[in-house]
Amino acid sequence: MIIKVLGSGCSSCKKLEENTRKAVEELGIEATIEKVEDFKKIMAYGVMKTPALVVDEKVKIMGRVPSAEEIKKYL
Repeated sequence: MIIKVLGSGCSSCKKLEENTRKAVEELGIEATIEKVEDFKKIMAYGVMKTPALVVDEKVKIMGRVPSAEEIKKYL
């Protein structure tokens, strides 16, 4: 599983990455978590509001920071 956190590096983006890592750890799954800060790459996903969460190349959440519990539903 490849998980991408899209965002500029703001506090919300960092919180989304933190919550994502927590969700992966709690579920005990194998996943690669990548941080994407390049706006051209972010726009390629059709994301207009960051932060955003992409799981296996599908945008699951954008424009807000979900809890680790909510992220688990998408993994």
